[in-house]
Amino acid sequence: MSDVSATDVAADPVAGDAGAPADPNPADATPADATPPDHGPADAGSPNAASAGAVPTAPSPAQAVLGVPVGGGLDKLVNVALEVSVELGRTRVTLSEVLDYDVGSVVELDRAAGAPVDVRVNDTLLAQGEVVLIDDEYAVRITAIFDPNQPHR
Repeated sequence: MSDVSATDVAADPVAGDAGAPADPNPADATPADATPPDHGPADAGSPNAASAGAVPTAPSPAQAVLGVPVGGGLDKLVNVALEVSVELGRTRVTLSEVLDYDVGSVVELDRAAGAPVDVRVNDTLLAQGEVVLIDDEYAVRITAIFDPNQPHR
């Protein structure tokens, strides 16, 4: 059996907008010496809440599905690198067909164009999503998160 998939290494979780370049002259830039406005307690759902020292009050969707409690004691593991792969589809071919592959050969997959792709973390199906382009690079917008301990499909 020949599994055909596209692989993408885990993105930088701090990078925010999946590789979008920062605007060097944002219209709403605040001078470096200005005092930031007081918006009350940090919003636990905001991307900067963790860096602001806020204690999250609600789990992320992935934490909820995986059963990881808020502040779940994973502090020493959060920087462990994981392999994230995105699978466009699969096919089953004979050895003879593989030996006939050449530059320009087309390998048909078991999914229709536009169908959700699988997002696997260390070979475990964790989510599905849709393929998007960001600055001429492929990315995946997560549309569903699965409990890896439950069967799906």
